[in-house]
Amino acid sequence: MFRCTVISLLAFFSIVSNASAQTCVGSPVAVQILGSGGPAINPERASAGYLLWVGSQAKLLFDIGGGTYIRFGQSRAKLADLAMVGISHLHPDHTSDLAALMWGSNRIRSEPLPIVGPSGNDVAPDFATFLGRMFDAKTGAYQVLGSTLGVEQPGAERPRFDVSVVDVTKTEPTKVFDRDGISVAALRIPHANLPTLAYRVLTRGVSVVFSSDQNGTDPKFVDFAKNANVLVMHLAIAANAPPSPLHASPALVGRLGQEAGAKKMILGHIGQFDLDAAIADVKKSYTGSLTVGSDLQCTQVQ
Repeated sequence: MFRCTVISLLAFFSIVSNASAQTCVGSPVAVQILGSGGPAINPERASAGYLLWVGSQAKLLFDIGGGTYIRFGQSRAKLADLAMVGISHLHPDHTSDLAALMWGSNRIRSEPLPIVGPSGNDVAPDFATFLGRMFDAKTGAYQVLGSTLGVEQPGAERPRFDVSVVDVTKTEPTKVFDRDGISVAALRIPHANLPTLAYRVLTRGVSVVFSSDQNGTDPKFVDFAKNANVLVMHLAIAANAPPSPLHASPALVGRLGQEAGAKKMILGHIGQFDLDAAIADVKKSYTGSLTVGSDLQCTQVQ
């Protein structure tokens, strides 16, 4: 019993030490994965979340699924440095740590935080309504965070979110952020019938595209991702899985990266299946530099 406890503690401190050691600084820009997994419980992977570092500051956060809040802390990113948060869609594995992030930032940020998400349809609310259901000071699930939406509360006199909603009925990209040398555009992507956005960032002369979940059937995404220095794609289903309305097959992931001409592709949102077989399928089409994502991994953008 004692021996098992000692071994468990040693393993725990090893994990904490390894995680905290993986800090990230852009030279000048870097992508850091907060969560490289999907919705299933995985002892090695948090759910989806990504940081874009510009120099020594984490400026952009895309998605914040379960487990990414602690990864955010381990990354040594600072809430006060964030210039924008982009949410791809409203599945829990992309949003469930949002309340934790805002609870932690309640008295840290002095300026409103721009946050962007998709419009709604008959299966999901628009992003502003979603935030209201979470944080409304009278009816929200987290009424204590009413200041997030601009309600005056003790110790939180400023609104914490500056909310933008992207119309997913539009077929062309929408610019959602343009400040301090960072430009971000959003494009709708097909993820069954759930409104979903991909994001493209331009800064310091490089481009990074965050695909999020998609089935890969809209050719406009290839144009959106064209010649990206880094393209983050999701590897959510196995090589031999049947066609999915939610996710692109590994072979299609590779083909999209190749057709876009992405210089480097990072695979995230990794499911629990034969990973080697899935990667082999990606490589049948994609001939660029390929990185298989892991939590807190830091990739320079060149």
